[in-house]
Amino acid sequence: MPKLSIVIPCYYNEENIPVTSARLLENEQLFPAEVEFEYVLVDDGSRDGTWAAIRAFQQAHPSKVVGIRLAGNVGSYNAIVAGLAHATGDCTAVMTADLQDPPELLRQMYDYWQQGLKLVLANRAKREEGLLQRWFSNSFHWLVRRLALPGIPPGGFDLVFFDQQLRHEVVRLQERNSNVFYLLVWLGYPYVSLPYTRRRREIGKSRWTLSKKIKLLIDSLLSFSFFPIRAITVVGFVFGFLAILYSIYLVFFRLQHPNEPPGWTSLMLLVLLVAAFQMVALGVLGEYVWRGLDAARQRPMYVVDETSPAQPSHVQE
Repeated sequence: MPKLSIVIPCYYNEENIPVTSARLLENEQLFPAEVEFEYVLVDDGSRDGTWAAIRAFQQAHPSKVVGIRLAGNVGSYNAIVAGLAHATGDCTAVMTADLQDPPELLRQMYDYWQQGLKLVLANRAKREEGLLQRWFSNSFHWLVRRLALPGIPPGGFDLVFFDQQLRHEVVRLQERNSNVFYLLVWLGYPYVSLPYTRRRREIGKSRWTLSKKIKLLIDSLLSFSFFPIRAITVVGFVFGFLAILYSIYLVFFRLQHPNEPPGWTSLMLLVLLVAAFQMVALGVLGEYVWRGLDAARQRPMYVVDETSPAQPSHVQE
């Protein structure tokens, strides 16, 4: 009897959880009767009633719901890894708690898994969101496809379905400052992509701020691409070539105008240009060094504060 684990990271989703849980229970009717369900909800350090809502869902369905409360806010992707570490299904799905990604797609994704595919993605072909949000999202995923992972589907994806083998690999890797969804694609397994329209959020307010989106873009590019380092090398060569041309120009200019006093403008422009490039280069190199230091420290990705039903408290699997 196949078992499907559905992992849901939650952050300030007190109002969403009752609605989402009801939809998930209704969605079970789309599956064959022999499928067993496990819902793993991870409270990512919320300070509202999110944990109480998770506890209520678990107590109403103790045989199929696992609640995990993290000690602090570690980000949705680390929270997902915590949920994957506690999941026990033959296959696993990851979805958001706000129902912007339709759970009805899970049945079709399950059918692909039954056919032997180990990874199924649901990519956002359209978005019922504002113009600025659509522009930022499209630009974000265009950059990732262009510079890091050309094989990912356009529009991005927050609803994924995969085999337990991939779940074990993601948990084993313990990848810090990364993107779990892109990591699943990076593993190299063939996948199928199902386009859908991402719905407008109806309940609550998104905590996915601009600063978090920018951090995710930086993490994604640095985790899956050498482009920033290569870009520095190319720009360095370009600046070096321009410096050689400018030096040749200064020599000829000096020979033709021996009495011309040296100009501060060209000197300052050159100094500022080189200094700006050096600061950018140091910043990019610093990002890589910091990530190496963060991995070398081997600090836990998350700390479990409480589980429901109660399980031995531990620091990451």
